[in-house]
Amino acid sequence: MTHQTASVDQRIAALRQQMKQQQIDAYLIPSSDPHQSEYVAEHWKAREWLSGFSGSAGTVVVTASHAGLWTDSRYFLQAETQLAESEVVLHKQKIPHAPEHINWIAEQLPSGSKLGLDGRLFSVKQLRRLAKAFQEKSIDIDSSQDLLDQVWDNRPRLPKFPIFEHELQYAGLSRNGKLAQLRGKMTEHDCGYHLISTLDDIAWLFNLRGKDVDCNPVFIAYALIGEKIAYLFLDSDKLDEDLQASLRADGVLVKQYNEIESFLQRLDEKVLIDRSSINVQLFNCLQQAVSGPNICSDLKAVKSTSEIEHIRQAMRKDGVALTRLFRWLEQELDKRTVSEFEVSEKLIDYRSQQEGYHGESFPAIVGYKGNGAIVHYRPMPDTSAQIHKEGILLLDSGGQYLDGTTDITRTIALSEPTEEQKRNFTLVLKGYISLDTLRFPQGTMGIQMDVLARQHLWQQGLNYGHGTGHGVGFFLNVHESPQGFAPSLGARGTTVFQPGMLTSNEPGFYKTDEYGIRIENLVVCQEYMKTAYGIFLSFEAVTLFPIDRSLIATDLLTPQEKQWLNAYHKEVFDKLSPLLTEEEKDWMADKCQAI
Repeated sequence: MTHQTASVDQRIAALRQQMKQQQIDAYLIPSSDPHQSEYVAEHWKAREWLSGFSGSAGTVVVTASHAGLWTDSRYFLQAETQLAESEVVLHKQKIPHAPEHINWIAEQLPSGSKLGLDGRLFSVKQLRRLAKAFQEKSIDIDSSQDLLDQVWDNRPRLPKFPIFEHELQYAGLSRNGKLAQLRGKMTEHDCGYHLISTLDDIAWLFNLRGKDVDCNPVFIAYALIGEKIAYLFLDSDKLDEDLQASLRADGVLVKQYNEIESFLQRLDEKVLIDRSSINVQLFNCLQQAVSGPNICSDLKAVKSTSEIEHIRQAMRKDGVALTRLFRWLEQELDKRTVSEFEVSEKLIDYRSQQEGYHGESFPAIVGYKGNGAIVHYRPMPDTSAQIHKEGILLLDSGGQYLDGTTDITRTIALSEPTEEQKRNFTLVLKGYISLDTLRFPQGTMGIQMDVLARQHLWQQGLNYGHGTGHGVGFFLNVHESPQGFAPSLGARGTTVFQPGMLTSNEPGFYKTDEYGIRIENLVVCQEYMKTAYGIFLSFEAVTLFPIDRSLIATDLLTPQEKQWLNAYHKEVFDKLSPLLTEEEKDWMADKCQAI
């Protein structure tokens, strides 16, 4: 039996053999790749291959006697199911992305032990946090060990999909224009070069896109920006001759992906790095490193006027696709049951009919009844539930278009909802509106605003276990740094909001084994007014699709909240109806009736 077809326990046993040979007492496997990506190419799905857990967030620790997976509440139900047949033990994180496994390792390993890990998969900041946590017990960290490569037979190769230009009509600013912006910021940091490893930043900076990672239109590369010349380290076979010539004309030299380390070792100049994104192995190649921000990430987060106008167009197209999907579902449920998986496939079909469509922005979450309570549930062909004309359905999905990335969640009732369901849906809606209608001074962070989306649930002793919102890319990653609405002190919660940032607003409520509720729109931050007390900002919802009125307990809404809902539904109808057939227009008019 090869390791490719071996069980999870057999794979762990093979890893332990390698650990024993290298005198390693514990081995740490994250979910990332050398670029600190959230979603990774098949080649880098080592944690999934070893543990059998396929969620996008989680960390595995293997010792001689224990194999554990740490993940947060979004994935508890999924992890319990996927780990049930193996020795891997689920450790439930209290806070998403919290490094609770570090404390466990420090407690479990004796003084003088050795921890092994692949330094390409950890940022400089992460490794230093590990070293600090283990200092007291003199636990040594060996970051040179990719032990999984020794036991993973038939490991998928790095992808070789073609790279293409994101045309200027969409990008809004040329490659040279973006490079000039970045170089202008570099002068503030006394450096000759800026090293960037995050894939979405590289794609945005060079106005290039690819498909090396499912649902993320990026390509595997590193970028090194100098004062005059920029270097792109990638598989040059992915670029056609015209694109290579265009890059050369813009002062961008292409080098092979695996040349990055030797190139950096020869570079005797100061290199600006972001310690939270540059991996340990690259850092160790640098002779002179200057710590600072990932300049590109901050530039990319603030969408230009041109990008925002394109995003509005993408939202109209997405609204049309969703209209056709929900009408189809209603009609089919009058005749038969429909599987969750069939809904996800049908939605892809309707989106693909829209101009400029390039695939999903993430695998659709189609959660019927109790499956809706699994926050990152994904229906599979053989195991998805059959949807009947009863209960509640949660649909969280998104599309990638040349003119923008979408992410929308709607929860609908397929029969008369219970009073409890209506109450809880309305509490979530009130939280959404509270954040959507907020006016706030410049300098405000997401952690200061997150409570507004939870306040109405809290008053009833209810809550949800995920952040309220994340940044969204422009024909890029659906989860984009740095801003968001979060209850914790990480970067997402502590980034200051600026006009032009595109962010999701998605409060929810989940009752295990019964139903899930989430309402999500994307909102653009914009300037609201200037007063003697400074500049105040606000949000504008750009997602266009009706909210299910049958789930609303209208007596729980204030007059202002009713006014918001009616105004939103009028906007949805006004902007989508010109793109709809007469039958679709009638359906939309019914869904958008005032309350």
